[in-house]
This record gives sequence, C-alpha cells and structure tokens, in this order.
Amino acid sequence: MSARGVKRLEAPVAAMQHQRAWFTGLHERVRGGDPLVVADADVPHEIFRAFEMPYVVNQWWASICSAKQRAPQYLAAVRERGYPDDVDQYSAIGLGSVIAADDDKPWGGLPPVSLFATQRWTDAHAHIAAAWAAETGCETFVFEKGVDRRVPERWWERVAHEWEDVLGSERIDLMVSELEQLIAQLEARHGRRYDEGRLARILELANEQEEWSRRTRDLLARTEPSPIDIVDSMPAVMIPQWHRGTEWGRDAARGFHEEVEAAVARGDAVCADERLRLMWVGRGLWFNLGFYQHFQEQFGAVFVWSMYLAIAADGYPRYGGTPLRQLASRFVGFADFLGMPGWADQWYLQQAQTHRIDGVVHLVSHDSRSSYFTTKALEDAGIPVIEIDADNADARTWDERAFVERLERFIEERVARS
Repeated sequence: MSARGVKRLEAPVAAMQHQRAWFTGLHERVRGGDPLVVADADVPHEIFRAFEMPYVVNQWWASICSAKQRAPQYLAAVRERGYPDDVDQYSAIGLGSVIAADDDKPWGGLPPVSLFATQRWTDAHAHIAAAWAAETGCETFVFEKGVDRRVPERWWERVAHEWEDVLGSERIDLMVSELEQLIAQLEARHGRRYDEGRLARILELANEQEEWSRRTRDLLARTEPSPIDIVDSMPAVMIPQWHRGTEWGRDAARGFHEEVEAAVARGDAVCADERLRLMWVGRGLWFNLGFYQHFQEQFGAVFVWSMYLAIAADGYPRYGGTPLRQLASRFVGFADFLGMPGWADQWYLQQAQTHRIDGVVHLVSHDSRSSYFTTKALEDAGIPVIEIDADNADARTWDERAFVERLERFIEERVARS
C-alpha cells in the first residue's frame, strides 16, 4: 500500500471539528459575560478550568493564524506599534491578531480578552504580557521561572510519582504561592470561587488522558512500518491537550489510541516502503505541515516522532499530593523537559533510541535554549542530525526549496548511508 493509499485517521479530523465548534461556543460565552483568558502553553490552564473560565492557548491560536498564512501580517502589526517582530514570534502573533486591521481574521478572530497569563521563560514573555495590557487593557499574570541546579537522572521515569524530589520543593513552593495569588485575583476581579474538589477531578481526568497518550506513544515506538506520521499525530494529540481535564479530552485521547491500535492490527502503513524513520525535534512547522510527507515516496523516510505525543506521555502525568501542589509540579519543569541542557537532551536521545530513529531534523530558532546539547547528544550516539534555522510560525524567511534540497542531501548523504 502506498502512502497515498492509506486511509487517513479520523481522530485529527474529529478533533479539528470539535475545536471549530468549541471556538464558536467561546464567542457565545464571552458575549454572554464570561471573561476570556489567553494563556501561554506552559501556564497551569487547569486553574482556569476549575474557575469555569474559558481560555485560549496563545500558541495554539498562533498556529491557526500561521496555518492561515496570517502570521506575516500580524507580526507587521506588532512592529507598527513599536514592538519587535523578530523575538519569540510564536508568542507574539496572538497579540498581532488583536491589533491588526484585518476584516477576515481566522475563525472570526479572538473575542475580547480579560486576562493574559504567561510564565517568564525569558524577559520577552513578561514584555509581551505588558504589551497585551497596554494594547487591550486586559489584566495580566506572569509566573516566575524557577531553575534547579540539579540534573536528575532519567526524569521521565520518575517525575509522575516522584515529582517532589525530581523537580525540587522550592520551585514547587514558589508556583503554589503564585497559584494562590492568582486564585485571589480571579476571585476578587471576577466574583468566582475556587473549588478544590473541582480541580482534583480535573487533574484526575488529565492523568487519564495522558495515560492514553502514553499507550499510543509506546505502541507507535515499537511498530514498524509506522501506521501514521506526525501530520496525523500532532493535531490528534494537541487539540485534546488544550482541553485537558475534560471528559472530551480524555475520550479523544482514548479514541486516538483505539484508532492507532486498529491500524496496527490491520498492518496499515503510512509508507509501505518505509526504510528510514525520522524524528522532528522542535515545534511544529504550522505554516507548512505538508512538507513532512514530502520524503516518503522518494526515500521511504517517515517522520514518526514529534515532541507533542511524547511530552504528553512523559511530561504531564502527576499523582499524589494536594491538588494545587500537584498542578504546580506539572508546570515548574515544563521548560526543562523540552529545552534545559541535561534534561532535554537526554530525553530526546532516549526517545530516538526507543523509536529506532535513523535521522533527526532539529528546528533551531534564535531563541533555542539547548540546541547545541541536544544535537551533540544525538550525534555522539551515532544518530545523524541536521539543524534547520527557522521560526516554526513565521514564514517570512522560510525558503521552501532550499530547505527541501538540504534535507534531501542530508537523507542521501548521512541518514541512508548510516
């Protein structure tokens, strides 16, 4: 069966349909008086769900704007207001979508925003929050980013249950105190009451969802040829991720697993002539997802791994402790798992080995935090790596032809030969 002959999965299609309907309902809720939160991906979203406050994930919205080819226009609007348009574009596109003069915004655009929330990975995140306040009048909340000088061994095997030791009590203490401040702010400004029992149930559902993601990830790791590629897995995983703590999110993750499991049982292959297994390290290239499938027919090269399913499996589950402390532990180490030397590089290497990866494409933007160490760890283990200097959501400097030619040479000269 050729790649084109494979029946595409229903899970990503169903997830996108759900998201469109949810976004329409979001507009209705805001018109009805609900306050809207825009929150970065590394913020504890579950606290807003516990308050029954609708929220939009900033980076998800940026991916929609990028896929609709609006990112250049929205970044230009950011520049026109005197802000930089070449720093952390993925986090700035959402602001640009609000201030740009655009009568045809994707999905009708964002409704009026009441609160913008972020975590201070870099100073840029705090400045983006300040810009949201200045341009829209919304309130903001900025979580600090704590750093632990320790580097725990094989954190991915321990963090779900041993998170207090793996992540460090001081960092968790800090985020718990910040969550308490946020709770007080939400109660005072919006007249809603924090319900610890509701949060506990949200966390329980989130854990169940990530357990299904782990089963799917492990199944795909041991299956050759792969029944799907990351063009299927990214939306099937990430849209439910933004609905963590809901029954729909859990059921969507379970449905995705069951669909993949059935495909494996049938012997489906996204590329029947699979000869090479590729790994994409970095954020998804949202403005051009189709390129991931370009190399299947020519080289039998399939992108079988992206961070989205893997981090859902290894980075999110937490068990034990009080609800607020458990929630804090889910997010204090988020940046470490994906970008801190000693944490991220060893995890990427372990994932490459368990998925039997032949070559790695490493998206490296100017704000990459551990690119050198990740590439070195993989290369030292004998896994070829090509680094691509590009922004995942900003297509203004993207050269499609040059990138494809570079990747073809990489596959021919390094991956296939090794």
